[in-house]
Amino acid sequence: MEIVLDKKTILSKAKSYIDRFKGKIFIVKYGGSNLDDNNVSQSILEDIVYLRQQGIAIVLVHGGGNNITRLMEKKGKKPVFIDGFRVTDEETANIVDEALTQVNTDIVNRLKALGIKAVSVISRQHGVIMAKKKKDILEGDFTGDVDSINTQPIEEMLKKHVLAVVSPVGIGQDKKIYNINADSAAAELAINLGAEKLILLTNVKGIMKDNVNEGSLIPTVTEKEIEDMIKTGHINSGMIPKARASIKALFGGVKKVHVISGKIKHSLLIEVLTDGGVGTEIVI
Repeated sequence: MEIVLDKKTILSKAKSYIDRFKGKIFIVKYGGSNLDDNNVSQSILEDIVYLRQQGIAIVLVHGGGNNITRLMEKKGKKPVFIDGFRVTDEETANIVDEALTQVNTDIVNRLKALGIKAVSVISRQHGVIMAKKKKDILEGDFTGDVDSINTQPIEEMLKKHVLAVVSPVGIGQDKKIYNINADSAAAELAINLGAEKLILLTNVKGIMKDNVNEGSLIPTVTEKEIEDMIKTGHINSGMIPKARASIKALFGGVKKVHVISGKIKHSLLIEVLTDGGVGTEIVI
């Protein structure tokens, strides 16, 4: 059954949760087609602003796969994916950086228009995400993993009550740009910043037993169940990096990880500030 709650109803029951989470760090990863729908993206950004105004420290990590694909096609490049990861030569890596920088600037401007301080965090400028080449990829592929996180720039922003908006592109020791999956980058940031929660906003309700039946949503799922579902193909494509990033974050000390739909109005507030929640909570 579709969950429909107006903002006033949600917030009338929210005080105990707000008190519990005030001063804590939430890492929110936001991307997919949510970025392309102005109504959906506006609702997500309004929820993020509300949480920030209540004293919860938010770090927003964005994707932008559709933006990358559109820019690649405009430049005559055909996107290729393996297990949910984009195959990335050096030219594509630079296109990824260009597209995500544009997305980043747009998000920051929209947050500022909603009345809060927000700052772009771009690794080639701030050196936050240091990258290494992903294992077992072809020569000349600039798909990366996080090598290390420099948390200092973000910690300084959090002290000033500034919302950091992070592009997941990383910089290698060779000074080259590497394309890092945004879910993986968000998990590493959550671990290194000691986050209370990692929240992955996606295009579906959460992790489901049957990918075409939203009524099969699993409210709580364990690490073992996730690995079994990946083996059987019930978790596939872009949900694989989300699921594995979630498990890594939990083993790294993040208290809770949530995979929720960005398409449900105020899904972020429902998940964080109500008893019932709206998506899938992942546990170990």
